[in-house]
Amino acid sequence: MPGVVRVAAAQIEAGQDVAANLAACLRVIDAAAEQKVQLVVLPEFSNHLSWYASRAQAHELATRPGDAFLTAVADRARRHGIWIKINVTHGYADGRTGGTNFLVSPHGETVGSCDKQTLMGAENDFLDPAPTAGPVLDTPLGRLGMYACMEGVINEVARGLALRGAQVLLNSLNSFALDEADLHIPVRAAENKVWVVAANKVGPLLPRDQLPAIAERLGVPPEWLHGAGESQIVAPDGTVVAKAPRTGEAVVVADIDVSLADDKRRPDGTDILGGRRPALYAPIAAEPVGRRRPPGAPTLDVAVVRSLDLVSTIAQTARLLVLPEAAGSAAEIAAALAGTGAHAVTSDDTGGLLIDSSGIVARQPRLHGPAATGKEIVPVDLEWGRLAIVAGDDALYPETFRLAALLDADVVAVPYRAQEPWELSLGLPERAAENRLNLVVATPLGQPAAIFAMTPDFTLWTKWEGPFTGRISTPIRTDIAAGDPAGTGTVNPAQAANRQVSRNTDLVDGRPWRLVGALL
Repeated sequence: MPGVVRVAAAQIEAGQDVAANLAACLRVIDAAAEQKVQLVVLPEFSNHLSWYASRAQAHELATRPGDAFLTAVADRARRHGIWIKINVTHGYADGRTGGTNFLVSPHGETVGSCDKQTLMGAENDFLDPAPTAGPVLDTPLGRLGMYACMEGVINEVARGLALRGAQVLLNSLNSFALDEADLHIPVRAAENKVWVVAANKVGPLLPRDQLPAIAERLGVPPEWLHGAGESQIVAPDGTVVAKAPRTGEAVVVADIDVSLADDKRRPDGTDILGGRRPALYAPIAAEPVGRRRPPGAPTLDVAVVRSLDLVSTIAQTARLLVLPEAAGSAAEIAAALAGTGAHAVTSDDTGGLLIDSSGIVARQPRLHGPAATGKEIVPVDLEWGRLAIVAGDDALYPETFRLAALLDADVVAVPYRAQEPWELSLGLPERAAENRLNLVVATPLGQPAAIFAMTPDFTLWTKWEGPFTGRISTPIRTDIAAGDPAGTGTVNPAQAANRQVSRNTDLVDGRPWRLVGALL
């Protein structure tokens, strides 16, 4: 067993001067070595700014096997006796150009590599997506998996590495989005119970001389087009154990117990990987067909209701009420809805229930857990859009919500009992974010609950209604405190149809569907 390992995440600024970029890489590698680390992770595109005049120029400027850039990095690994994970653009003999991760051993040897599977925005103009999934590398430090930036904004790549046994995930980023650090990076650790070491860029992510004009065209302040920094090391429970500042070159270090990633149990003993039902997930590996349903209603008034006594009053204004699991009999809830057009959701031992004033109108059989009998998500079309119900343990699994998104759900009702803090702080907001789903989460009275609404302010490719915040896919969150019997909010069903996180990058259809065999 590897035991405790000292790891580092290093953030740098990388522009169009390859020599200066190499110097920055070597500088932070040296700084990490001074702190006696055994592994250091560097950002994405460490060799050159992700900005090119053409695909041909990107290929020309990319690294090659044995070139000066990669040789210098390998020499540093050998000099210090450390492992280095770096991401660069890399040119292949067949003409492809990848966003390539390399793992270099303390002997200066490249022991593993893989290309980025899901490209972001303009990267599609210059780079080629990975033809194969990346390896899990068995090293003296533990089993390591590599990914980069956009691959961590969706769940499939990190999930596949964890399912193949990775204990430590190494993420290189080239991102200005603030929600990388407070959502997308830590959730991949928690939902898979692995360590994540993530290194982001700082400084301009576009050419300095063109930055003001580009910022004006996009309608955002120039400083928002800088790398967001906050490189970090995250424990298997989602706790950030070390984080770099928002700006400036930096190295952060932590001692990690790699063996903690071998325990996949929740407090009730549920194995978060062993409890999956791969036979249900085939649609994730199907060729994307795009969203087929029209957008839902612009807005929908919703509520979390944790007291049956409040149902009749709240149903006068809210059109969808979500109650905790086993909140009452269907007959009681239907009676409380009398005289309204509202629907309510709860669950029983068999799964989710959709109820109106006439009684049960739809059932969602459980998909996970000992009592599971369901074989698929059963969406329901209502006048405001398409509803999916994800009840109980089904809400633990990223795959469940991906299935709902593939069925063009607009809103997901989630009667649920959380067991660990990350499930509400990271897990469910990420299910909303990575699928563009509105969520209404009803927990027992003693736990916090929440409503997650899709914002129309999404990506840089659509006009923002409010000021640009730097958070690209974070849902609007309405919290209901533990002990509060009810809470109301508004979700935006129509926004579920907008999945383009950047030009040519769709959060749902952009999943690496050809390479998700590990999920099945």
